[in-house]
Amino acid sequence: MDEPASATPGWPRRRPRSLALELVDALGARIREQRYADGERLPTEAAIMGEFGVSRTVVREALSKLQAAGLVQTRHGIGTFVVGSGQAAPFRVAPEQLATLQDVIAVLELRIAIETEAAALAAQRRTPADLATLREAVAAFADAVEAGRDAVAPDFAFHAGIARATQNTRFADLIGALGHGAIPRARLAGTVERSAEQKAYLRRVNVEHESILDAIAAGDAEAARAAMRTHLANSRERRRRLAAAVAS
Repeated sequence: MDEPASATPGWPRRRPRSLALELVDALGARIREQRYADGERLPTEAAIMGEFGVSRTVVREALSKLQAAGLVQTRHGIGTFVVGSGQAAPFRVAPEQLATLQDVIAVLELRIAIETEAAALAAQRRTPADLATLREAVAAFADAVEAGRDAVAPDFAFHAGIARATQNTRFADLIGALGHGAIPRARLAGTVERSAEQKAYLRRVNVEHESILDAIAAGDAEAARAAMRTHLANSRERRRRLAAAVAS
């Protein structure tokens, strides 16, 4: 079994998966800052292990993720080389980037910034077909909650429908890049009990959906913006409370 080398001072001791992601961030930052130039060979696995105090398994997982992101290319028997600064890499949020409550809170903060404006634009630009799609998503969410089924899919469909209703494909692309994992329950299914309390919470969520839809249908951009901000801020605060409870 690989044992980590002695750690660089200040390098945190975390789970292997967390260490791999932190190593991805560290090496990725050096590539983007051109500290490793395009075409340059990265330090050897042993050198990275020694600098960061991690195991060979962690190094290989991090290099695999950097390769998947289009930043490096491994040539067997030769080494790993920088192939780009990553400036043109497509935006995405991978499942492993939504592994903790803090990860989910960070994405919710991003969504608040993006989706409040998307809701306002949707109120100004939505078509009858867009409204029909949103009403269908709200109804599907309600049906799933009452039947005790997973409501993540209709939840995501509602938010994706608002992004499309902006008539700006960039909003739809970004929500698509976030994916179903951006819906908190998709990552925290084991954190919250499926109970009467949870069902009541999901009913309140759908009331918030209805408020957003009503504002969009009325063409009221400011009301739509406010309703979306309230909806996502409520979700963020719920996760903050859970994070505080876990930490205590």
